[in-house]
Amino acid sequence: MHVLFEEDGAFKTATILTDNDTSLQLEMVSGKRAKIKAANVLLRFQEPAPGDLLGQAEALAAGIETEFLWECAGEGEFSFADFANEYFGGAGHKATAVEAVALLLALHAAPIYFHRKSRGRFRKAPAEILAAALAGLEKKRQQALAITRMVDELKAHTLPPEFAPLALLNQLLYKPDRNRVETKALEAACAETGLSTAHLLEKCGAIASAYDYHLQRFLLEYFPRGTGFPPTDLPLPPTGLAQAEVQAFSIDDATTTEIDDAFSLQTLPGIGWRVGIHIAAPGLVVAPGSALDAMARERLSTVYMPGRKITMLPEAAVEHYTLAADRNCPALSLYLTVSPEFEVTAHESRIEMVSIAANLRHHDIEPLFNEETLAAGLAPFPFGAELKVLWHLANACEGRRGKASAMPGNNDYNFAIAGDLADPENCRVAISERRRGSPLDKLVAELMIIANSTWGGVLAEHGVPAIYRAQTGGKVRMTTSPLPHEGLGVAQYAWSSSPLRRYVDLLNQWQLIACLNGDTPPFKAKSDALFATLRDFELCYAAYAEFQRAMERYWCLRWLRQEGVQTIDATIRRDNMAKLDHLPLIERVASAPELKAGQRIRLAVASIDYLTLELGCRYLETLDLAPVEPENSNDDLAEAID
Repeated sequence: MHVLFEEDGAFKTATILTDNDTSLQLEMVSGKRAKIKAANVLLRFQEPAPGDLLGQAEALAAGIETEFLWECAGEGEFSFADFANEYFGGAGHKATAVEAVALLLALHAAPIYFHRKSRGRFRKAPAEILAAALAGLEKKRQQALAITRMVDELKAHTLPPEFAPLALLNQLLYKPDRNRVETKALEAACAETGLSTAHLLEKCGAIASAYDYHLQRFLLEYFPRGTGFPPTDLPLPPTGLAQAEVQAFSIDDATTTEIDDAFSLQTLPGIGWRVGIHIAAPGLVVAPGSALDAMARERLSTVYMPGRKITMLPEAAVEHYTLAADRNCPALSLYLTVSPEFEVTAHESRIEMVSIAANLRHHDIEPLFNEETLAAGLAPFPFGAELKVLWHLANACEGRRGKASAMPGNNDYNFAIAGDLADPENCRVAISERRRGSPLDKLVAELMIIANSTWGGVLAEHGVPAIYRAQTGGKVRMTTSPLPHEGLGVAQYAWSSSPLRRYVDLLNQWQLIACLNGDTPPFKAKSDALFATLRDFELCYAAYAEFQRAMERYWCLRWLRQEGVQTIDATIRRDNMAKLDHLPLIERVASAPELKAGQRIRLAVASIDYLTLELGCRYLETLDLAPVEPENSNDDLAEAID
């Protein structure tokens, strides 16, 4: 006697050696012996041989039509053996072992049509459930066909019509939904071609340009509703403010429109000078909780990139409150009393109207005001005498802090994009290098450090909550406590000098205005709003800076290809990281031998990938040994200049 039984989801046959009613000793077709429970037996049979039963049954089951089988089955639960008797012969027929097992295999292979209830027992699926299941199967079949077609089209570098909507393309590129058939097709095509999603879609013509690819990734995450501003009324600058008796001037790059700071100088006979640091005061008109506040709070900072920027405030608002030349502007002024030895002996803060006499630009002033012209004696030019006094003050302040305003080797790079950024592939880029730490840089940086540290001290002294930048133990962080900034060498440092382009500065300005007026500050100590702003700003500001670096890297790669650069010199920093000459690019050169920091090398430009922003460089030769340039990791020194 032989048996058919189920084990581990598979049907098996064997010969009975011993039948103990509740258990059986069996000899398998392979010759191996086993013990099973009698309850696991589905069928006992005499013939055919155990090794032949399943093969013969599978051949017979192949001819059974599932739909017809479903129609023949009754409504109740049934045994496969009883159903086999009816199906193969009708009333009184005893199905053979092969017939019974064939029917079992047919039932088992059609779970949509027949629901398994227990061992060897089934029930046919209700008509409505079967119809829904068959519709689902057909849908999957059609999806599989569509995926196959789309994969073939993508491999042929043809964009499937389903991929055409821009919203879907953006989702596939930046936030793929793996439940979509388009995503499944794209992933399969990428796996078969060995290309990344971006590279494959670029070959299919779905990516307008690598520039757009990087820009859209950023905009979709941080500006999902677009970069425009909703219509809003712009409050006018306040009236009734005292008029300052100074003529102030600003110092900025040529492209700067958010002019936050300006300076003035008055001679105090027998005392020294009165130095004015004047900061734009949008906090006087942009009220906390207003529509403009909501816009600024959402963006938290102006976003910078070569060729364009996304302002924190609407351009019309910036125009209202920027310190533009030839007009009176509301300002928060810090006046320093400076001795002939350039020591700050007193300070005073005022809210007032300030006359802006000029907006000086770096490219105009630096040829006249630099280390060489200062050593040779300045030739007369507008505000030259004032700049010289402020430069001496900056040197004295830097010496008292014991920290350099800017370290050598940390140069600034200006990007000029010629052409329409709507067609970036046809734009040309010019990159100019500007040495950080010039007299003009030092002047601006030191005066900003004085303003931010002094006003931070005023807020702390009066117990008014604010957001500070602190550095202790080498770590720079945002905090609501007036902790020291060791990198700058000051007791506290509260960003307050850029309220047109940084929300933290605007918040601190609100707090400072309330402090000076004796009013209740808008933000209370340990308030949820204060901590939320700190957290959101820190994350957002870091993301904006990372995006700016990425876009600058893109234009650097474009410049290398545009200028046909095949070899470029570089300076080894450490761990075979090399700083490329005249570009803000630091690359790891795996092919270079082990070299010391400061060693000069020549590299071959081997590959450029605009989508991944990867630059492949190959070591060619070692040049002369250059002096090691110290690296300055303190971003606040750069921020003080901006």
